[in-house]
Amino acid sequence: MKGLLLKGLVLCAMLLSLPTFAASTDDEGNLEEFQTRYGSEWHQIRHDSKRNITTWMRQEDGKTFRSFKIQAELEGSMEAVTRLMLDFPGYDKWYWQVMTAQLLKQVSSTEYVVYLVHRAPVGLPNRDVVLRGVVVPQSRSLKALTLKIVAEPNYLPQKPPYVRMPAQEMTSRFTPLDNGKVMLETEGYVDPGGNVPLWAANFVQRSAPYAITLAMQRRLRSGDYDQGKPLPFPVYGSNDYR
Repeated sequence: MKGLLLKGLVLCAMLLSLPTFAASTDDEGNLEEFQTRYGSEWHQIRHDSKRNITTWMRQEDGKTFRSFKIQAELEGSMEAVTRLMLDFPGYDKWYWQVMTAQLLKQVSSTEYVVYLVHRAPVGLPNRDVVLRGVVVPQSRSLKALTLKIVAEPNYLPQKPPYVRMPAQEMTSRFTPLDNGKVMLETEGYVDPGGNVPLWAANFVQRSAPYAITLAMQRRLRSGDYDQGKPLPFPVYGSNDYR
């Protein structure tokens, strides 16, 4: 009985800690669903036809937590999407529970090292992570822009009381569409590190991909990224491939 009560209290705390844009979405599932162990095949979690966002999850062999996949149409140009992704200080406006976002090093025009601090649910220590992002730019023969991200937990010394996230692997492909939008396809895996109940981590893994994509759409619709300083590599729209 006490165990069930504790789970209920933690779940309520997690729901209260979600950003406002996540709280406004559809039902996030129940406790039993968060405890379910999926197989290695992709399992569709949500299909939002109104916003053109679909998310999946699966349990890969050898990994503690679930992997995720997203497909969505972003309402913005390739240039606007690229500016959004390269605006590291602005990640606190749309990325999942980001408190701090800092560019540590620009290795080249297509490689960046970024430090993020994530706000954890009530009762758990906040997380930090160092990410190395590498961009594979478009070309006249390569329509999709690809962003590959991997965590480098030993890049910086530990910063207590933050818990360093040991793993974050993600590959995102951005492809211009004929309707003026951009197709986003992302696959990834996150290990939050530390002592986190498996069902609680699954809750975040289930909720975060949709919430992040929804927030990206809202930032793009704001128009803040329609114009700006020149991009560090060529970016092409769908008309450039005709």
